[in-house]
Amino acid sequence: MGISIWQLLIILAIVLVLFGAKRLRGIGSDLGGAIKGFRQAMKEEDAPTDDEKIGKQPAGHIIDGEVTSKKQEKV
Repeated sequence: MGISIWQLLIILAIVLVLFGAKRLRGIGSDLGGAIKGFRQAMKEEDAPTDDEKIGKQPAGHIIDGEVTSKKQEKV
């Protein structure tokens, strides 16, 4: 069973009458731009940052350690 090509054409004609061709074109371009932006953001998230490439710690991380001095204090 399923939807035939004629049913799809009738639905398309009704949508075209309700919204108009110009508005449908705008909706399509907005949807395409949103998908393109989403894909670009996903690629940027997966790509390593500059700090990760050269092995630096990102800002804001705390590194525990102890500072020692080789100089002897004079009393």
